[in-house]
Amino acid sequence: MNILIILNDPPYGTERSYNGLRLAKALSKTDTNVTAFLMADAVVCAKRGQKVPQGFYNIELMLKSVTRKGEVLLCGTCMDARGFTDDEIVQDAQRSTMAELAERTLSADKVLVF
Repeated sequence: MNILIILNDPPYGTERSYNGLRLAKALSKTDTNVTAFLMADAVVCAKRGQKVPQGFYNIELMLKSVTRKGEVLLCGTCMDARGFTDDEIVQDAQRSTMAELAERTLSADKVLVF
């Protein structure tokens, strides 16, 4: 099964991206092909070198967990709008396009939006 999870919210301040990544992590432990597509403020979830208070969840580590068995794609237009470069993103995450998101949406068995 192919599952596409689309995240829109920033990494911190709301828990929507956190909850979407919790689900992505859980699904990646099953026999499921998981792709997380980060757009709008969610592209900042892929910022390398996040430092959070002790005991607080770390979105960067959650994304790295997803990339072990799945994919993490970022909207390139959204990255550019925020001055976010390819050099700043976590390892194994990739810049992507709306055309690829459209293709992934059509090929997914389920699409979940957070």
